[in-house]
Amino acid sequence: MSDIFREIDDDIRRDQAIDVWKKYGSWFLVAGALIVAATGAYRYYMHYETLKAEALGTRFQSALEASSAGKSDDAAKEFEAIVQDGGAGYALLARFRFAAERSVTDRPDAVKQFELLAADATLPPVLRGLARLRAATLLADTASLEELQSRLQPLIVPGGSWAGNSRELLGLKMLKAGDVAGAGKLFDEIMTDDVAPATLKQRVQVYLALVKAGSKIP
Repeated sequence: MSDIFREIDDDIRRDQAIDVWKKYGSWFLVAGALIVAATGAYRYYMHYETLKAEALGTRFQSALEASSAGKSDDAAKEFEAIVQDGGAGYALLARFRFAAERSVTDRPDAVKQFELLAADATLPPVLRGLARLRAATLLADTASLEELQSRLQPLIVPGGSWAGNSRELLGLKMLKAGDVAGAGKLFDEIMTDDVAPATLKQRVQVYLALVKAGSKIP
C-alpha cells in the first residue's frame, strides 16, 4: 500500500509542477536570462575596474618618478589628473601627493590644498589630522607662535596619532624664539607619550640636549 501512496504522491507533485510551469514558465525563463545577463555584466565591470586600477597605478608610479626627478610641475599635473580620473583609493593618495608637490612651487596653494583635505568630513580623522599637521608644517617658519598653536592644538589630545609631531613642531618654534622652558615642557611630554613613535623620541633627545644647554635654534 505504501508504494501506491508514494506513486500517487509523485503524480500529484508532477501534476503540480506542470501546472506551475504552465503558469510561470515564461517568468522563469526571463529570470534565468536576467541572472545570466547580470552575471556577465558584473564580470565585465570587475574586469573593467581591474584594468582601470592597473592603468591608474602605472600613472601614479610615473608621477612619483617625475617627482623624484625634480619635475614637480609635471608630477603635480599628473596627480591632479588622477584625482579627477581615479577611484576612491588612488584619488585620495593623489590629493595628498598633489598638495605635497605644490609645496615645492607654490607653498600658499599647498597650504590651501592640505586645509581642504583637513576640512573634508568624508576622510577618516587620522588623515584629516595629517593634512592639518602638513599645513601647519608648511607655515611653521612664517606663522606666529599663536597661529601655530591655534592650528595644532586640536591635534594635541591624549592618544592622538599626531599629538607627538604637533608638540615637536611647537617645541621647535618655541626653541627658535628662545622659549627654552616652554620647548622643554613639550619635549618632555613627547618622551612620556606611549603613542609617540620611537623615531620621534630619538629626535627629541637631541632637542632636549639643546634645552639642557640653554640653547636656541638659530
